[in-house]
Amino acid sequence: MDLNTISSQLETVDEEDVEKLLRQFIGENSHTFTFDPKEESLRIKLCQSVLSVLRRQVKPSCQQTCLETLRILSRDKRVLAPVATREGMLILGGMASLKAGGDGDDNRDISREDTLSEEEERVVVEALKCLCNVVYNSPAAQQVSVDVQLVDGLCATLRTARTWHHEVGLFTLRLLFLVSALRPDVRGVLRRELHAVTLLTEVLEHTLDVSWVGPYESARPDPQALPMPAEDNERTMEALKALFNLTLSDTGGEEDEHHFRLIAAILRHLLMLKTETEEKTEEAHSHAINLLNNLPVSCLDVLIDVPVQGGLEIYGGKNMDAVQMLIDFMEKRMDKQGSNYKEGLTPVLSLLTEGSRHHREIRRYIKAQVLPPLKDVKNRPEIGTTTRNKLVRLMTHVDMGVKQTAAEFLFVLCKESVDNLLKYTGYGNAAGLLVARGLLAGGRGETQYSEDEDSDTEEYKSAKPFINPITGHVEEPMPNPIEEMTEEQKEYEAQKLVNMFDKLSRQNVIRPMGVRPDGTLAPLEETLCDQPEDSGSDSD
Repeated sequence: MDLNTISSQLETVDEEDVEKLLRQFIGENSHTFTFDPKEESLRIKLCQSVLSVLRRQVKPSCQQTCLETLRILSRDKRVLAPVATREGMLILGGMASLKAGGDGDDNRDISREDTLSEEEERVVVEALKCLCNVVYNSPAAQQVSVDVQLVDGLCATLRTARTWHHEVGLFTLRLLFLVSALRPDVRGVLRRELHAVTLLTEVLEHTLDVSWVGPYESARPDPQALPMPAEDNERTMEALKALFNLTLSDTGGEEDEHHFRLIAAILRHLLMLKTETEEKTEEAHSHAINLLNNLPVSCLDVLIDVPVQGGLEIYGGKNMDAVQMLIDFMEKRMDKQGSNYKEGLTPVLSLLTEGSRHHREIRRYIKAQVLPPLKDVKNRPEIGTTTRNKLVRLMTHVDMGVKQTAAEFLFVLCKESVDNLLKYTGYGNAAGLLVARGLLAGGRGETQYSEDEDSDTEEYKSAKPFINPITGHVEEPMPNPIEEMTEEQKEYEAQKLVNMFDKLSRQNVIRPMGVRPDGTLAPLEETLCDQPEDSGSDSD
């Protein structure tokens, strides 16, 4: 049966026939995501007809069928005009049991405080799925959702999270994530007026079954406990994504340091959990790391301020379990073949960098894992399978963001000392960072670090005079190519080289550069002018 026939009959037949007609459409298109452009007007007409049916007082099974039809149609962003209206959004909001703003009978509400029948719950879920599609695909619907205060209804629903069925909670959180992602102007309202950060934090506490045993300290997960169920993990990730959006900018308002520390403690609890599959565990940890990057760096001490049996006196008695999980996560992402380092690796590198920069115990622990005292200096720093080798290779990555993040991480572990960095990476690998930071002439960065010094191994001390500072390793002696040349041949080759450089310079293929006294690069002629005059020299 064609779309035109379905649309023309929908408004004249009874509920049972409506369901039969739409079930046929659903059966033929449930897996369709690309639609025929020639039938665009027919699909728009079908949207209008389905909305007309939903305006009537039809039974839940008919509502569900209509909403399933709309969900399929809403995959096509070109046919959403009838739905992306005030009336259309209010109908869907009412079916989704969201107490959205508006007037008239279109705003039907199914109170979540009452027990929903199975049919009513399916209606709510289908309506939420439709809203997710429509909001994602239609800027007009995004604006209408703001006008009818859809987020008010979403936040009201968050307060009933303990009574949620899985799919109701999942798509409520997903819709909140989409609205907060696509409409940055709504984030302030969600934070300050609707207290969405607090509500989402409570959702996480409940979903992860967090039990507090002290300030910012949750009960440790039982190692013998079953993995976190897949459904709980799905809702957790949606809540983390929404929280990430709401904490992207300066929050202000209700979210004081206490609240951020609470979030950090919940995220620490999550980092210690495992789900039913390693892939899903890694995905959940990835969202936790993204959110940790948004929190004030002063709150990261919550990750280590947990009692540890045995003391770990070398790290001030701090518990490094969560930090070790972050290091393990970083290494998994570095080892992933064909992965997108910019999205998959740089967030955890940034988090570890800031944690190391501002928390001495974190830096010392990570340094011991990533940059242990040097013993083998026969191989280049970028060759090998250690964590240091992998990070040094990333210092010359083609992606500028990845390259800078990896270099900054190692630089901070070296307490922003150029000499220490060069010891572990070689000058060639570190040149990009040193140019960017204006440290080609050596020195330190601006951050102040503790005075404790690193001790070199005997192997490194004995090999140090023979290490090539450019490559960072001991090289085999090379034969001298001019050893058997006469003085005339040497002079000829030298003049030939000068002429080649002069030609390349005049053609602007290369430009000779030098280093200013402040460590920054500049054209060679400028750096020569900047050299201080030797006032104590005698003239001939």
